[in-house]
Order: sequence, then C-alpha cells, then structure tokens
Amino acid sequence: MALPDEILLSIDKPERYIGNEVNMVRKNPDDVDIRFAMCFPDVYEIGMSHLGIQILYDMFNRRDDVYCERVYSPWLDLDKVMREKDIPLFAIESQDNIKDFDFLGITLQYEMCYANVLQVLDLSKIPLIASERSDSDPIVIGGGPCTYNPEPLADFFDIFYIGEGEKQYYRLFDIYKEHKKKGGSRQEFLEKAAEIPGMYVPAFYDVEYNEDGTIKSFVPNNSHAQKKIVKQLVVDMQSTDPEAEYNYYPRKPLVPFIKATQDRVVLEIQRGCIRGCRFCQAGMVYRPVRERNVEYLKNMASEMLKSTGHEEISLSSLSSSDYSHLEEIINYLIDEFGKKGVNISLPSLRIDAFSLDIMSKVQDVRKSSLTFAPEAGSQRLRNVINKGLTEEVILNGASLAFKGGWNRVKLYFMLGIPTETEEDMKGIAELCEKVAEVYYEIPKTERNGKVQITASSSFFIPKPFTPFQWAPMCTKEQFLERAKIVNGRMKEMLNKKSIRYNWHEADVSVIEGLLARGDRKVAKTVLRAYELGCLYDAWSDSYDNEKWQQAIKDTGIDMDFYITRERSTDEFLPWDFIDIGVTKKFLKNEWENAKNETVTPNCRMKCNGCGAAVFGGGVCFEN
Repeated sequence: MALPDEILLSIDKPERYIGNEVNMVRKNPDDVDIRFAMCFPDVYEIGMSHLGIQILYDMFNRRDDVYCERVYSPWLDLDKVMREKDIPLFAIESQDNIKDFDFLGITLQYEMCYANVLQVLDLSKIPLIASERSDSDPIVIGGGPCTYNPEPLADFFDIFYIGEGEKQYYRLFDIYKEHKKKGGSRQEFLEKAAEIPGMYVPAFYDVEYNEDGTIKSFVPNNSHAQKKIVKQLVVDMQSTDPEAEYNYYPRKPLVPFIKATQDRVVLEIQRGCIRGCRFCQAGMVYRPVRERNVEYLKNMASEMLKSTGHEEISLSSLSSSDYSHLEEIINYLIDEFGKKGVNISLPSLRIDAFSLDIMSKVQDVRKSSLTFAPEAGSQRLRNVINKGLTEEVILNGASLAFKGGWNRVKLYFMLGIPTETEEDMKGIAELCEKVAEVYYEIPKTERNGKVQITASSSFFIPKPFTPFQWAPMCTKEQFLERAKIVNGRMKEMLNKKSIRYNWHEADVSVIEGLLARGDRKVAKTVLRAYELGCLYDAWSDSYDNEKWQQAIKDTGIDMDFYITRERSTDEFLPWDFIDIGVTKKFLKNEWENAKNETVTPNCRMKCNGCGAAVFGGGVCFEN
C-alpha cells in the first residue's frame, strides 16, 4: 500500500484510497505497453459516480496492452498528510506513483474543480505548467464538458480531447505505442497526437489580443496542428453487439466499498437532447440525439445488476421522456427485476400524465418528491429561454401528481436570465403559490397530509456554445438582490408555510462564470488561487471567496470584461476554434429569438437547421 496503516487509520474514509473494489481490473503493470491513470479531480464518492469514467475504464482495459487505473483528489485531511510526509500521489489499483504512468487523463466535469486539477498534478510531482515537463513526465490529457472552453486551463494540459472518448482513444494509444518503441520525444508525440481529429494541443497555438482585451487572432504555430478542432462523437448507438465498434459499455461496473453519491447501476438510454433550451450547454454540445438500442439496454441491465449486486438501476439521459422506447424498457425492468427488490430511478422526466403513470409504477407507496424545472417564474421569460413549458402544463402536471398521492414538489429556477424583470422574479413565488393552491383544491379526505414545496434558484451563467454565450452576467450583488426580491414575495404568499425557498451561493456563481468564459489569461488566476490555498471549491464548506478575490486582484483580471459586458456577435470568442457541429449562425439566430421572446420547436417537431446533421446520424435522420 502507498499509505502505511498509521496514516490510513488517522484519516476519514480510508476506503477511498485502498482499491480492491468489486470488478476492479487487475493487470501486471510490467506486461502492458501503456499505463493510463484516469483521474476525477474530486473526492472518491463523487468520482465513482461518474458514468464517463466507468465507460472509459472498461474500454481501455479491454486492450491487453493498456492498463487503466484510477486516481481521485485526496480529501483535505490526506492532502495535508501527503504534503507533510512528502508522499507522492498514487493510483488506486497498483498503488504506484502517478508520475510513473504514460498518461494522466483528467475529466473536467465542472469549473469549480480547476484548483483540484492543480492539486493532482502537484501531489503527483508533475510540473504544473505543461511547457516545463520533460520526456519522463506523463502526458496530461483533459476530457469532459469543460473542454468546450479549455483555455483557462491551457497552460496546464498537454492535450485536450474534444468529444466522446470512445471515438479516438484507441488511435491515440496505437500512435503512442509506436512512438514509445522508437524512443521519440514528447514534442514528437504531441505533434502526432495533434493530427488526430478532436485532439487539441494548446502549445501549438498562438493567441494575440486587441487593445480592448478581446482576441485578435488564434492561429496554429505548428504545421501538425489543425485550424479547427472538430468534436468527436459516436453516431451509431443502435448496435446490439457488445463487441461492435464504439459500443463500449461496462458490463461489470466498479462497485465502491463506501456509499457513492450515485450508488446504483446506470443505464445510459440516449445521448443529446431535442429540447433546445437556450441556457443549456449540454443540450447544444451533445447534439444530435442518439438513442441506444432497447434490446441492447435490456441485456446490459441484466448483466450489470448481476455483476454488481446493486439494488437500484437509473436510466440516464438529458431528457428521459424523449427516449422513444421508454415505456418498453420500464416495463421490462419492472417485470424482470421488480419482484427481486430492484428500484428504478428516472431522472430528467417531464411531468405529464405519461411520466406520472410510469413513476407510479416504479415508486413505492412512500412517494418521493417530484421535481419540476420551470427555470423561470413567468411565461414571457420561459419563452426567452425556449423552455417549452407553459404554466398550464406545470399546474396540470402538479394536479395529476397530487391526485396520484404525491405531496412533495421541488421546483428549480434560475435568476439573472437575460431580459429578466422584477415581475419575472416575483413570478417565481407566485408560481409556487399556484402549485400549492392546486393541492388544496383536492378534497381534504383525498389529500396526503400537507403539501411541501421547495423552490431553489441557481444563478444564470452564460456558457460557451449556447445562444446566451454573448449575454452579460450579473454581479454577486445583483444576484443577491434578485434572490431578496423573490424571498420577499414568498413571504407575502398565502401558503408561505408550505413553501421553502433557497438559493445558490452568488460568489461561487461569479467565479464559475469567469472560469466558464475565460481565455488563456485566466490560467494565471487559477494558478494563483491554488497557490493561495483554494481547493474543493465546489464544496461550500471549502470554498474561500476571499482567496479567489485575492487571486483575481494579484493577476490583474478585469471582472467586468469577463462577466458583466455583453459580447459582440462579431467577437472571436476563446472557444471559437472548436467546431461542435452546431453553427455560430444558428446560435446567433437563437440569441435574436431569445430577445424577441420567440419559441423554437424541438428537433422532433421541426428541424431548425442547427448544423448537427453534419455528423450523419441521430435524430436528424430519424425520418
């Protein structure tokens, strides 16, 4: 073990670091050509819940010449001990030092984990700045949704992979194997990697700025680098053959020793979303919608439950209600596993009669709470964001749910959406009141106790590759003022005792906005924040706003430039060198539609020519 017993016994949850979980892959490191350390830069319980890592872990380890192992961010207690005792960061499987691996792959799921990325590099004794690494250091490669604007981390990564990992990693490994055999240099390998579609090597590009701070030019400085990095995605997800090309999915997922955040088997039913909400980055970057074959899913469900012993199966997608075989797969799971005590979890459902009927089938007598995401308090603002959800649909859904025995509802909203007025803000409280009124319209004898409504509001962050990428963002003070208006209106409601209201931390949202839309200059701010002690910023107990403000001041970052200004649609944005299929022209049209409060129909109602058809599959070609 990398950690002696006295350390393991002195820290919280030592099971995070010892490996040997059910379905863990064991190989002799001396028998493989490539060693890959797969990192989730957060605590073990969060990382073990991530489906993407489970898929790639299984996929990489199918190759006899590759050994993929895992590493997570050490929690604060172990972080302190490792620094004091000079213990290098290690992989869970072999307990070997990360520095001895060929690759360190880091998944970037959310912006507030960026300081943890530097923690992982630092504890691994890998130079933080990519240009300072030698041939003996691992190749540091980043993947995941945050790579759709990799620039705030450009200084720290050798490569970013843009898109779905199943597509190009085997090709990268073949090139690396050949390179390693010939004893080539780090630079030579990066040049070969840069030629692979979807691979972005930041060092091979020069950025020049205008006097006002905007980007003047972004051009390759190496002949091997591509001018545009095209998103990679798996188009055909209809194959039933588990060995078919790109049809990688873990039949034997890892089972953690301690309770993970998502302690269940996860069945991915589709990728992408037809809805086109204008604030949603995932809805744009994962286009087009591609459904998995229902027979394949049935087989996978059986195999995964058998190999893990889990007692719950979750259907994963951005919008489960839009999966065309949802009823078939649900009925199969109920018939096959319901009597064996297996629960079925259905996130991302729309609340309509069909969904409620399905939920009634899968939930026991103790009805859990239902979740609606109206996002905005008024119909006008829901049209601005293209939510496609009317008040009538929301209240009708609530009525059906209450009559079906539910009495707890969670409502999710956003504050700070472009064009938002005070009337829109107060509409949040008024919509909650109307939902409560619907409950009390039911005869007392048919009610299930008191109604409980929990309303939560996050703060709007304009993300890259959304129609709102040009929009201004609120300051911390503006966000809090909006929350105060909503809270004040809540207290005026007749059913205020049945409604609970809470809101996200405004200061965290502002930093997230900086990291989401920043350019390469922001990398020095991330580094300074880490030097000042920032770590686990996604955890409210660990987040230290004063340190982040100090880092911003120390590195001369103008927050107004990155946060509060509206960007011109002619401006070259830091992520404009990436091609996600969805065109800039479509995003501009949607930005105008938002300002005009015009609703755009979903992909199955009408093709809106977003550009995703260029990939040659999915919903674009259904009919």
